[in-house]
Amino acid sequence: MAFLDAFDAAETKKIISAGKSLTVPEGWSPITQSTGADKLYLIESGEVSVRKNGEQINTLTAGDVMGEKAILGHTLRTASLVALTKLEVIHFTDEAVRTLCEQLPKFQTELEKAAEAHSQELAQDS
Repeated sequence: MAFLDAFDAAETKKIISAGKSLTVPEGWSPITQSTGADKLYLIESGEVSVRKNGEQINTLTAGDVMGEKAILGHTLRTASLVALTKLEVIHFTDEAVRTLCEQLPKFQTELEKAAEAHSQELAQDS
């Protein structure tokens, strides 16, 4: 299920308008393991490699969020993300994420669900 599937049309519009559309080139790493959490991305198109200690452990595609675990927990990044293809993403600043969580509690709930799913994937490959 894509992240935005949990939201109605008005909520989806509010979420998308809080971010900024960006293009990420193939091979670029928008998130690097062990760095601070200051952004969250929602993938609109493309594919991302999730790498822990340099080894690929998962891939993310359109509809997935990335960077949610560290931004919610105020921790360092647990994995690096590398664009396997050109990506179209919505970029959310830390401030935008905090505001959405306050104004739309379901946004935080869905981020927490995504973070838990990604944590389980990381744990399987530890």
